[in-house]
Amino acid sequence: MFDSLTEMGFKLNNGIFVIGPVAAFPRTVLQWNVPSVEYMTVESLSLFAVLEPKLDIFILGTGDKLTLPKPEVIEFLKSKKIAVEILPTEKACATFNFLNVEGRCIGGAFMPAENINVYAEDGFKLNPPKAGPMGYIM
Repeated sequence: MFDSLTEMGFKLNNGIFVIGPVAAFPRTVLQWNVPSVEYMTVESLSLFAVLEPKLDIFILGTGDKLTLPKPEVIEFLKSKKIAVEILPTEKACATFNFLNVEGRCIGGAFMPAENINVYAEDGFKLNPPKAGPMGYIM
C-alpha cells in the first residue's frame, strides 16, 4: 500500500521508495514507463486487461489535477469489463489503499504529483540547513 507521495515518486508502507510513475496491484508495485496521462495508450494498459482474476476496478492517479486520458484508453478498459476510477494521485492512492484493505481485486496506474502539500500535523520539520564549523552545511 502507498504510505506517501513526493514529486519524485511513491513511498510504500514497507519503506521502499519507487521513483516515477507506477503500476500497482494488491501485492506488487512496478515502475511504469508512461511519463504522463497524455502518453497512455491501449498498449500501455494491456497488462491490466490480461490479469487473472480479472480486475474489479482500475484506478488512475493523474498527478496534481484530474486529467482525462484519450477516449480509446477508457473504452479499452470498459470493453474488458473493468470499471475505471480517475482521480488526482493523492486521492487515487487513498482509494487504492482502502479498496486493497477490503480485499478487492484492483489495479492502478499512478503519476507522481508535481506539487505536494505539507501540513504542520504531518510532523515534518522544514528547517533550512545550518552552517557548521568552517562553513560546512550540516
